[in-house]
Amino acid sequence: MKNQESGKLNYSNPEEKEARRIEEIKSLSYLEWLERLMAILETSFLLKSGSKMKNNNSAGS
Repeated sequence: MKNQESGKLNYSNPEEKEARRIEEIKSLSYLEWLERLMAILETSFLLKSGSKMKNNNSAGS
C-alpha cells in the first residue's frame, strides 16, 4: 500500500479501512482499475490451476 510503511500491520477500525479503500478505488483511473482487475483474475486463475496440478501430481505418485 502507498501510505503504509512496509513491515507494519494496520490495526485500525475496519470501517475506517473500508472507507479508505473505497476512496482509493474511486480515485483510480479506468486503466489502473482494469490493471488491478486483471491482476486479481490472473491470481485467481493461478491459484485454481495450481491446486488442480497439485492434485494431479499427488494422484500420480
